[in-house]
Amino acid sequence: DQVVDFQALVGDSVDNIPGVPLVGPKKAAQLLNQFGTLEEVLAHADEAPGAKLRENLKTYAAQARMSRELAKLKTDLPVEFDWFAARHPQPDVLKLQQLFREFGFRRLIDEVRQFGPPATGTTTGGAAKSLFAEDDLSEPVTAIAPTEDPGRAWHIIDTPELLAEFLGTLKQQSRLCLDLETTSVDPRRAAIVGWAISWKAGEAYYLPVQGPPGSRLLDPAAVIAGMKPILENPAVEVVNQNIKYDLIVLRCAGIRVASLGMDPMVGDYLLDAGARSHGLETLMDKYLHRQGISISDLIGTGKKQKSMAEVPVAQIAEYASEDADCALQIADLMAPQLKDAGLWALYWDLERPLIPVLAELEYNGIRVDADELRRQSADLTVHLQRLMTEIHDLAGEEFNIDSPIQLRRILFDKLGLPVKRKTKTGPSTDQEVLEELAALHPLPAKIIEHRHLGKLKGTYLDALPELIHPETRRIHCSFNQVVAATGRLSSSDPNLQNIPIRTEAGRRIRRAFVPGEPGWKLVCADYSQIELRMLAHFSGDEELRRAFAEGIDIHAAVAAQVFGVDLAAVNSDQRRVAKAVNFGVIYGQSPFGLAAALGIPQEDAAKFIDEYFTRYAGVDRFLEEILAECERTGYARTILGRRRKIDGIRPDRNRSRNMPERTAINTVIQGSAADLIKQAMVKLHGRLRQDRHPARMLLQIHDELVFEAPSAAVPQLVQIVREEMEHALPLNVPLVVDVSAGDNWLETQDVG
Repeated sequence: DQVVDFQALVGDSVDNIPGVPLVGPKKAAQLLNQFGTLEEVLAHADEAPGAKLRENLKTYAAQARMSRELAKLKTDLPVEFDWFAARHPQPDVLKLQQLFREFGFRRLIDEVRQFGPPATGTTTGGAAKSLFAEDDLSEPVTAIAPTEDPGRAWHIIDTPELLAEFLGTLKQQSRLCLDLETTSVDPRRAAIVGWAISWKAGEAYYLPVQGPPGSRLLDPAAVIAGMKPILENPAVEVVNQNIKYDLIVLRCAGIRVASLGMDPMVGDYLLDAGARSHGLETLMDKYLHRQGISISDLIGTGKKQKSMAEVPVAQIAEYASEDADCALQIADLMAPQLKDAGLWALYWDLERPLIPVLAELEYNGIRVDADELRRQSADLTVHLQRLMTEIHDLAGEEFNIDSPIQLRRILFDKLGLPVKRKTKTGPSTDQEVLEELAALHPLPAKIIEHRHLGKLKGTYLDALPELIHPETRRIHCSFNQVVAATGRLSSSDPNLQNIPIRTEAGRRIRRAFVPGEPGWKLVCADYSQIELRMLAHFSGDEELRRAFAEGIDIHAAVAAQVFGVDLAAVNSDQRRVAKAVNFGVIYGQSPFGLAAALGIPQEDAAKFIDEYFTRYAGVDRFLEEILAECERTGYARTILGRRRKIDGIRPDRNRSRNMPERTAINTVIQGSAADLIKQAMVKLHGRLRQDRHPARMLLQIHDELVFEAPSAAVPQLVQIVREEMEHALPLNVPLVVDVSAGDNWLETQDVG
């Protein structure tokens, strides 16, 4: 019983047990040791140490009793289950093979066949993925029966005569797969080693232009000259796995590919967004049941890794030819699957034309002022030293704040602060715990600030200068099209989307991002409240639609409705609550979560949420429609039909959403916002080329696009941006884009 009483006082955020604020494990143990039971603790609240604790025990008495009921385990449920009937006498060979594919256990795939032949059909790879994914939301994987090997033939084209004959034949093809072998995974620094080309299953050609001394090679310039008119012909459809990489390498070589076809990596992502990998080796196994040559077998790993240019031509020809052939075959198998799944239009009309847009962003890069970063780093060094002195003064001694053991000793033993949560190694000192403790003592807040500034310095101020390209003086990050299951783009090398903007020091980093040409400006275009507008569009709620149509502050409008006051009378606290509720609805936040976010009693949070759904009944209906559809079909779908497989929608659900239900709602709203900005990027890219506007698109950061343009061309760019972004998709609420321009990414002024 005392365990349950202890849980009732402390609470448990994982199980949504609120407990009593400011009562941690140590304090709860003291109270129960002194008074025995929860009821006795509440009855003797006036005897508890500390005025705030006494007040909380009285204020949250009902919440504590409710927490006790939540913490109790029911032991009288009828269990009508035949354990012997649950035995599995024979393994499911197909599922085992799929599991082994997910883990890369290639030898076991063959060994498991002793249990019997696998059947073809559809299976789910969730058992493997759930060990690694954030949630058990894996997508279905279609098992394709192996086709007969058409008899592979690889040809090496290594003389001018063979090249001329090859180019003559290639010019007659309307579709080809092109796979470049290069010296670097960074397309801006990569030199082409060879060209692998296939247009017929089982047959491929390799054109070597670099190789070990003594190799027979083609003249690189002659190959480029011969391939350029073919690849720049709009009538020739070019296919490949991860073709964005090849587009950038070719652009650096002076070739702009005119027409793209299937990219199996992107296609598989649409079919199976929850898969752990969309790499070619994975797809070869998944679609062709073929084990390809591993890149590590070719060039090695670690310090002994060779350059592709050092690999014998015959070996690299086999590797590259197989890649081109398999990518072509997978593309042919994948297209009908996309059509059957209702995803072909999404691929062909959005994701495919987005590939060259992202390639251009990566090719362009963005200019970075390294001197500005160094100045900020020096300033932060001084600030961090001052902070460290303040931390040691507050602690009364010097200690290593990066050592969890030393930090625990200071916080919990010396200062006597309450333990909020425990890990396997002791009391937690993570960000969430420190934020709770900051209300009780100034030291945790100083540690939070030191950690934040230290991360800014190490991750951005000191790291970004090392990533500046020596020739372009720009940073060329990668935009990832097949990572986020919602459809959002992510960036890496570096991840510019993660630059924090909620603190002054974080925002200041943006000052180092500048136009790349004298007399140019950076232009930033940001969708205003796009996810809430998507919510209003989908739900059709008249109150939300009216607020957006009339240009009313949506958070103030919701506050006026929920609190029952005039719009003009809404104060900042009411607006803050409404804003939290607005976004909480999108992310399926529970009363417990809202209460924690706002620092209010859970009963008040529940009341706000109930009042919101009463006032905005259309939203309530829409969210239930998402979950009902997901329960029925197994998928959540975005505005353009992107799908995500989600299991775990409860038939007896309520507004306290579980993780799959929150994910389903978030996928529809956030995924639709991702569809919108992708569509805007495709339209803007085409419009700028059509109008021959000198502006360059540089970055996509969530709902924001960043351009650079000559100062004189900024007004026209602003007009184009507004026209294309505000009409990217037909919504029944207006889309609003905030546009600003300036000499750096931080200091921009509203324009237009």
